[in-house]
Amino acid sequence: MKRTIMKALLAGLFGMLAACAIITVNVYFPEKAVKEAYKSLDEMLLKPGEEKPAPDGQKPAEEKPAPVPGPQSKLLKGFSSFALVGEAFAADNYADQLAIEISGMPEVLKAYDEMKARLPQLDLLRDRGVVGETNQGLVTVRDKGKATPQDEALVKVENGNRKTVITAMARAILKLNKQPESKAAIGQVLPKAAATYADAKREAAKPGWWTQLANGRWVQK
Repeated sequence: MKRTIMKALLAGLFGMLAACAIITVNVYFPEKAVKEAYKSLDEMLLKPGEEKPAPDGQKPAEEKPAPVPGPQSKLLKGFSSFALVGEAFAADNYADQLAIEISGMPEVLKAYDEMKARLPQLDLLRDRGVVGETNQGLVTVRDKGKATPQDEALVKVENGNRKTVITAMARAILKLNKQPESKAAIGQVLPKAAATYADAKREAAKPGWWTQLANGRWVQK
């Protein structure tokens, strides 16, 4: 009888532990919001020449809203003119929260500063077809015959910066989900964060650039 009770207790305990493990790694991943957060960060921290002075006597083509404490998703522009559906507003608000959370990480700001500095060189390599955008959000040399050792070194440091951004996104998602940064949770979110970063880069690619689809196939945009 005692043995039967002990077995039942152990079975219940193992069941509870298994349930906890499932809860720990079953992290909500808001793909749309994550992609918009990446785009918002790129717009504010990566793209050069976004805020050039207007010619004398002219106003900028688009008036910008008053400064806010952190990045603001482009989806929020003009929202005051519409009656928004609650679900859509929540998704956009989530994107802003992610962007703000990530932009507060010093390592991310450093990564963006470095990526912005080498952006003209990277764009030139993409224009020439020397490098392409992978489906994991990284850059790879596609034409080794055209690549120099300096080009390969550039790709290496670029990927290091991108990994910093992608990892920061995974951490921010866990934080907003009130999940601990366990190895299992990071392991679940990180590949999705990388794939979504790749989606954002693929959508932002210019005509003629090489990008890798989710199925591994390379295409020229």
